[in-house]
Amino acid sequence: MQPRLKPIDEQVIVITGASSGIGLVTARMAARQGAKVVLAARDRDALAQVAEEIRADGGDAIHCVADVADPDALRRVADAAVRSYGRIDTWVNNAGVAIIGKLLDTAPVDHRRLFETNYWGVVNGSLAAVPHLRREGGALINIGSVLSDRAIPLQGAYVATKHAVKGFTDALRMELEADGAPISVSLIKPAAVDSLYEEHALNLMDAEPNNPPPVYAPEVVAKAILHCARRPMRDLYVGGGAKLFALAETFAPRLTDRIMERTLPRVIRSGGPLRPRKDALHSHGDDGRERAGRHRFVRETSLYTEARMHPWITAAVVAGFGVLAGAAMARGWVRDDHGASGLNRHRRSMQRHRDRMDEGDRMDEERRTIGHNAKPAWQAAEEGMVTFPR
Repeated sequence: MQPRLKPIDEQVIVITGASSGIGLVTARMAARQGAKVVLAARDRDALAQVAEEIRADGGDAIHCVADVADPDALRRVADAAVRSYGRIDTWVNNAGVAIIGKLLDTAPVDHRRLFETNYWGVVNGSLAAVPHLRREGGALINIGSVLSDRAIPLQGAYVATKHAVKGFTDALRMELEADGAPISVSLIKPAAVDSLYEEHALNLMDAEPNNPPPVYAPEVVAKAILHCARRPMRDLYVGGGAKLFALAETFAPRLTDRIMERTLPRVIRSGGPLRPRKDALHSHGDDGRERAGRHRFVRETSLYTEARMHPWITAAVVAGFGVLAGAAMARGWVRDDHGASGLNRHRRSMQRHRDRMDEGDRMDEERRTIGHNAKPAWQAAEEGMVTFPR
């Protein structure tokens, strides 16, 4: 059954990890567009403040304190959404954290906890959401990463969780489609984002971490999430950089390994001296902010992602440019380096070709004439036409 998704201003949207970064930006953006939002995270104070801000701006929001590693807590979030608003239209599994450092330096307890949040958080959220989404249809949106497709050094544990999220999401989508459930299942795969990713990560290095460029604004990811909430999409890369990473893995994985081995460790360790931090692996971090502001240049939009979200508009624009280019060539509007139009250049070329043909014909005629009227040597000498040396 094809899912029928509602406009954002008619939706009830549940967002995990809503107290900072991508989740916070998405909640505020959805509320401004008229959605009723349900905020879930571990930081009670930050959640309460965000919900109050949304209501003060004219939006509609409630908050529920929950650790996504706890399946019962997420079921309570779903029940609270239904009690308050009667249904759930979109569920966004966004909560996540990272470990930055070598895999061999990662303690097993930390590695397991990372999976509890990043992978089991998606599983628990999906299991809580699907029974409600089955009733009237809706969207389940999981936040993966470009690292769902491509591994990088010094973030191996995080990479493993995102690969697991991709596998779970793809398998769940097929099962729901086979059952005829009216649920759209989407996987969002961002490139590096100027969120609190580095600040919330457990850092095992002796320097501050820094995500490799290009780095995108969290608003770019939020727009992609809300697009999938109203239009079914299988997956969506956020940022042209993410797509290039994936293509590198597809067409040149071994070469990409070599390049990343030599370059990325230096980039990831380039965040400067260590700073005091409260990581968010085993408890919530310092929340309530959308961006960390660590990166000099942040891309505020992505032409690639816009093109993927609006393919018909993109096709129309490309076709329009093609028509204009054709008309320009036909009318002689497009000029070469010498100032002549493409059409005039073609005409000159044809004229030169005809001139060469005519010159060749004249030479052939002269050769034929000379051959037919040749005189004997004695006659030419008597008439003074040639002179023979003595």
